[in-house]
Amino acid sequence: MNNVLAWVIFIVLDILSTGLGMGVPFFNIIFGLPVGWYLSRRYKVETQTPAVFLSSVTRAAVLTSAITAGLMLLIWSRMIPMLIGTDTELANFGIPMFLFEPRASFIGWIVLMILISPFLQFIMTLFGSWLGWQRLLQKK
Repeated sequence: MNNVLAWVIFIVLDILSTGLGMGVPFFNIIFGLPVGWYLSRRYKVETQTPAVFLSSVTRAAVLTSAITAGLMLLIWSRMIPMLIGTDTELANFGIPMFLFEPRASFIGWIVLMILISPFLQFIMTLFGSWLGWQRLLQKK
């Protein structure tokens, strides 16, 4: 498969999984596992040394999580000006109050959506590529 076509397919599926989670990137994180598996299959054919393989997979995993981070920034950054308003607006926004304070919970939610979730997708992509690489090594 062409490299550009693979990235276009990934972007479309990433947008669909973001929509499936209604802006919460739960499915994007899970989607990192098959993406990593695919990356291990794709880059193992082209490379011979483990160092080159790992750097290729890591670069691709960073790119996939950057795309998800861009989507999350596009979706959730519009809510940041709500911090200027009153706590009543934040309490009725619909996010979980896991820190028992509306403002703190809202800040935690925004950090979770924009920063932590793409990082979790990055880790899941690396884990999927590791699983795929181990499977390739077992077949030899």
